[in-house]
Amino acid sequence: MAHGMTQPTPKPYISEIHAYKPGKAKADDGRALIKLSANENPLGCSADASAALAGQKDTVARYPDPASNALRLALAEAYGLESDRIVCGTGSDELLNLAAAGYAGEGDEIIHVNYGFAVYEIATRKVGAKVVVAPDDDYGTDVDALPALVTPKTRVVFLANPNNPTGTSMTDSEVERLHAGLPEDVVLVLDQAYGEYLDGDGPAAFDLARKFGNVLITRTFSKIYGLAAERIGWAYGQPHLIDTINRIRGPFNVTSAGQAAAIAALGDKDFVDDSRAHNAKWRDWMNGEIASLSNHGLRAVPSAANFILVIFDGAVNAETANAELMEAGYVVRHLPGQGLGHGLRITIGTEQENRGFMDALRAVLEKAR
Repeated sequence: MAHGMTQPTPKPYISEIHAYKPGKAKADDGRALIKLSANENPLGCSADASAALAGQKDTVARYPDPASNALRLALAEAYGLESDRIVCGTGSDELLNLAAAGYAGEGDEIIHVNYGFAVYEIATRKVGAKVVVAPDDDYGTDVDALPALVTPKTRVVFLANPNNPTGTSMTDSEVERLHAGLPEDVVLVLDQAYGEYLDGDGPAAFDLARKFGNVLITRTFSKIYGLAAERIGWAYGQPHLIDTINRIRGPFNVTSAGQAAAIAALGDKDFVDDSRAHNAKWRDWMNGEIASLSNHGLRAVPSAANFILVIFDGAVNAETANAELMEAGYVVRHLPGQGLGHGLRITIGTEQENRGFMDALRAVLEKAR
């Protein structure tokens, strides 16, 4: 048989996906930069978690516990939940994708808010569903806009609280009101990757998922727990939701080392408390510093997470500031692909990193005068 130019063709909805682009760690010329682009914990991770990782070096030839049983029990104890209503994943990213795959397909619709996490659109397109974007309310979630877009084709609503990349948050009553506006057969996926930074740790979300059969909570060990490299996420919901995820997840999706590190991290509450306190202190400081630059057209969107989104509406635009900050040795997140070409998302770093960044930003702005 003659070989022509024919080649395998992906599904058209796969071709429409723009692959996720992680935050940069190096300059275009290869220089190492101070990385404030990925919302990592500037304090690292718990020493107990590091020790647990090292203690697993002899297990690499064996498959991990496929059900993450010990980790689920530890999560249940730490968060006051039922272990049989928890499923673990390769970061919360896997679980977000599985929620879309479990409940939506071609001809269906999935809703997320404007300026939502980039993975929502990818997860939607991956299963052939239609992306429906709700208008925002000054970079935050419009509680009434999401339910207003529901149609008989709607299967899933993705909602992040706090939201990434804007940092905005909703009150417990707002989350409850949004949920009340959704049909019972639409799954509300409440992405709480930054939930541990909320005042009171966002417990109302768990109460909502315990009470209603269409609420799935996702969380991660990548943020406040500082275990981003290990890719450990988890979800909580009623048994039928968890059963769906278990049917289609990877069978050995969390490594033995990851499970051990996560259990140890849950046991070190002082580290989490210190991380939360550090973040609150320096986020407030950064907000104050940005406010002092309002005469340059800068504004910080109110954030409940471990980063702030700064809007540039002055002589120096976000693209120029991003490039010049990289020249000065700092990399932050510029997201023109998500409609945020006029803003920069800045992770809260160490004291030295925060002060150095603000000095560099002031220099960029002053140079333009």
